[in-house]
Parts: sequence; structure tokens; C-alpha cells
Amino acid sequence: MTQSQSEKKDIPVNIYRPNNPFVGKCISNEVLVRPGAQGDTRHVKFDLSGGDLRYLEGQSIGIVPPGEDKNGKPHKLRLYSIASTRHGDDGDDKTISLSVKRLEYKHPETGETVLGVCSNHICDLKPGDEVKITGPVGKEMLLPDDPTATIIMIATGTGIAPFRAFLWRMFKETHPDYKFKGLAWLFFGVPTDSALLYKPDLEWLAYKHKKHFRLDKAISREQKNEKGEKMYIQNRMAEYADELWDLFQKPNTHTYMCGLRGMEDGIAEFMVSTAAKNGTEWKVFEKQMKSEGRWHVETY
Repeated sequence: MTQSQSEKKDIPVNIYRPNNPFVGKCISNEVLVRPGAQGDTRHVKFDLSGGDLRYLEGQSIGIVPPGEDKNGKPHKLRLYSIASTRHGDDGDDKTISLSVKRLEYKHPETGETVLGVCSNHICDLKPGDEVKITGPVGKEMLLPDDPTATIIMIATGTGIAPFRAFLWRMFKETHPDYKFKGLAWLFFGVPTDSALLYKPDLEWLAYKHKKHFRLDKAISREQKNEKGEKMYIQNRMAEYADELWDLFQKPNTHTYMCGLRGMEDGIAEFMVSTAAKNGTEWKVFEKQMKSEGRWHVETY
């Protein structure tokens, strides 16, 4: 998106701040993964009625966990990508949803199980429980206004959240002023099929909107790449290297990447070799795409 476009857009930012958060209520908390998946990932929906919080697809909100840290200070907020469209999952502008994985790991020195403060707070919420919300924040991941754009989305794990919002806006809702006629292409990487978040919805959208939505999965522990090794997201993209490279050249192609920071190296590797094959240096081309507002990255 060019600067003039983003200026024209009414982008809500920090309607609620940490010192005065919006107190919403949990409406529902659903397990997203299926038996056999590692860990616990939830789709959690909050009620926003009674407040002024509004947001756009691609933005994030802050959640302030209750209680204090070991120094007796209130816990700091954590940011989460919003998984619902601006109209919410119920289409009434009164809800907001997140995709949250429960953080649980072994302490490297003590071997004790450590629980992420905020993710566990969210994953344990029951309908009716209160939650402190700040934001929204973020202009990096917004969709362009062009309904004929090509939108390439690269996600791992809960990095699917903003792309769920994109796809629901494009294909599940009807809007008087926006009908998506371009190409949305999602590359989604997960360890096992049971960890593929929103699988039934994504597969149904891909079936129903063949002309405008393509879905490619990289399931690292269950699929092999052409070398017989684990299938990672960059290996899946490599199968379409020429087609993707052609799409990257189009001035209305936008590429979005969201997920764990570790995914960036693999994608960069793919981009470097694909650019080189086409007589271009990736760093130079990446810089150009960024300056044109067509390369959007949000990793954590």
C-alpha cells in the first residue's frame, strides 16, 4: 500500500491504552487442534459491545493478563494478531477473535515446566470471564484496497490469524463496497495435519472459490519434499517458484508473512535462489517491494 493510500484509510490505532484498557468478556473458547496435535491452540472470541474498540484486518490487540510479575509490577500486555474481520465472527461489529497457542516449555536450567503468563490466561478463559484489551495496533499487515490484487500469504501455526481475517472478508462476507476478484494464495506450514488450524473452513473456501483462492499446505512431519526430507513451507513454495516469481513482478501483488520468526530464514533462502535463477539479487528486489509497500512481515 502506498503512503497516500494509508493516509486515506481511516486506520484505528490505540483506542484503548494499557493504563485504561477496554474490559471485554469472553464469549467462547474453542479448541482448534485435533487429536494427535502437539500443544493446545484456541479460537477465543470476545464481546466488544459497550466500548469503542474497532479494528481492521491485519491489526493486533494487546491483552493484559491479571496479577503481578515476580517484581510485584502488573504484567505487561502481549500482542496478538486479530483472527476476525472488522465485523467480527458474528458479522455484527460487536466481537473480536484471536488464535492463541498455550505456551508451555521446560526451563533450560531447572527443567521445570514454565507456562506463558498471557497465553495460558487466554486459553483458560471461560464464557463470561472478563479480559483487558488494548489497541488496536499495526499498519504493516493491512490489505490493499484493490479488489483485483494478488494476495500471497505465508503462515506457520497461529500466524494464520490475520489471513483468516483476510479470507473471511474476501469470501465469507458480502460488502456493498468491496468484492474480491483477485487471487488469494495461502501457503500454510504446520507439523501435523491435526495441527492445521481452521482446516474445514479453509478447504471449503478453496473448493468453493477455485478461481480466486488457492491453498497449499506444508506438513513437515507427514510430507516429504523432492529430496525426501521434511516438507517445510519454503519447499512447498519452491514447487511453484516460476509462477510465484511472475506474480511478484506484478505491481498489485502483495506478499504477507506471519508466524514464528524462525520461518523467515527458510523463506529468505527460497527467495534468494528464485531471484538468482531470474538474474536478480533478492535483497535488492525485497527492498524494492518494501518501498512499494508490497512486502509485509509480522513474525514473533
